[in-house]
Amino acid sequence: QVQLVESGGGSVQAGGSLRLSCVVSGYRYRRYCLAWFRQTPEKEREGVALLGEGKTFYTDSVKGRFTITQDNAKNTLYLEMNNLKPEDSATYYCAIRADTCYWASRTYKYWGQGTQVTVSS
Repeated sequence: QVQLVESGGGSVQAGGSLRLSCVVSGYRYRRYCLAWFRQTPEKEREGVALLGEGKTFYTDSVKGRFTITQDNAKNTLYLEMNNLKPEDSATYYCAIRADTCYWASRTYKYWGQGTQVTVSS
């Protein structure tokens, strides 16, 4: 019954901003890692940002531009994306796994359906 639903994707000019949201329901684990991944037809699924046990992690290409946060009251995960670049264009997925954070997408058990982000020059 675990469900993750992303929203907030869209098309934006380079340098613009978007905020992605992921509503999480049905997950009962005390310790977990919430994550944003992205994927294009040309690339493997890439971990973008992780949030777990009060810690955040970012892939180098988005450091200083993206921020991952969680609103516990709303059961919602966010990815604030600023100064977007064309290379950020991808389908973005939120995901959750038990226990600690890892970068490997295959270790995440539950996934959202994805939301498309397109950044034009």
